[in-house]
Amino acid sequence: MDLKLNGEQILLQEALSRFLSDRYTFEKRRVRIARNGALDAEIWREFADSLGILGAALPEEVGGMAGGPVEVMVIMEALGQSLVVEPYLETAVLGGGLLKRCKERCASTLLAKIVAGEARIAFASAEPMTRYALNDVSTTARREGSGWILNGAKSVVDAAPSATHFIVTARTSGERRDRHGISLFVVEKQNPDIQAHEYRLIDDRFAADLNFSGIVLPADALIGSEGNALPLIEQVIDEATVAVCAEAVGGMRRMLGDTVEYTRQRTQFGQPLATFQVLQHRMVDMYMCLEEAISAVCLATLKLDAEPAQRAKAVSAAKVTIGRSARMIGQNAVQLHGGMGMTDELAVGHYFKRATVIENQFGTVDHHLARYAALCRTEAA
Repeated sequence: MDLKLNGEQILLQEALSRFLSDRYTFEKRRVRIARNGALDAEIWREFADSLGILGAALPEEVGGMAGGPVEVMVIMEALGQSLVVEPYLETAVLGGGLLKRCKERCASTLLAKIVAGEARIAFASAEPMTRYALNDVSTTARREGSGWILNGAKSVVDAAPSATHFIVTARTSGERRDRHGISLFVVEKQNPDIQAHEYRLIDDRFAADLNFSGIVLPADALIGSEGNALPLIEQVIDEATVAVCAEAVGGMRRMLGDTVEYTRQRTQFGQPLATFQVLQHRMVDMYMCLEEAISAVCLATLKLDAEPAQRAKAVSAAKVTIGRSARMIGQNAVQLHGGMGMTDELAVGHYFKRATVIENQFGTVDHHLARYAALCRTEAA
């Protein structure tokens, strides 16, 4: 499948690619991740001001460019090619996706801060033992006076160390796995009562486990309709899933390109590795997997505005395709580089680690195969 970009999307792609190739080389990235999760304020400011990517898919009334899924796909693929660790996905896709569909004034205010580069969001939804079930929420929020009291724990909250605000899922009514009764709350990170255990993930990004014990929130901390947040969460998670699939495409492009270049330079028995037919066949297989992944991501991107069941089927199909392709391309890229493929000095190992995380992020291959099958059964019935 070939998705044609319009003129503005091509300009966005070219500007971001030029910026990253100049300012976000692999060596510069290694310096950044050595800061133990500290945000590069200059790069983030450039994302907001010079490039405008933080508001690319956000409404014009908050300073954004009113783009859509295609703009996000273009941005995420470019970020994936450079292994960018800054929290664009968490802030602009997850946080922005939730906030732009809420009508409260505080949501609009926070969106404007995202566009300006003043706010960074971490979406706190996963809990211990919940796997990928978005309706499995034990964290609770109860009314007290004019505000709320938040109690519970969240696990592996991506980008939490660099966030300024958390968007937290909490149950305001119903039982643990009920679809109804889930609400969204904005919580400022600077709240002194939040307990956070921060750590580095295998792909050099940072996350945290959060504990909310009797956190007092104001009345306007609630965003969206009380108890009816799950359909919105499912929609935004689908959008974020396609976004990380696009990021994976960028990473796979880089792994394939680096592997082809390496085999042209590395010699064995007096000949470049690229001249051996069996290795040529291997790299052709990698190329075919990449093309399949690109097509699946393009289709899922165009289906994000479809009705929920069709959207979910396309998203799950893309995630399965990406999971299989990323594993095949990553493993072969590392193998063809030899033992040095997993060293810190060589980029391919870092791309493989990120691809491994993406394979499990927002649902594994098995999870999305099961979801796709369930949707097909429902459709047939």
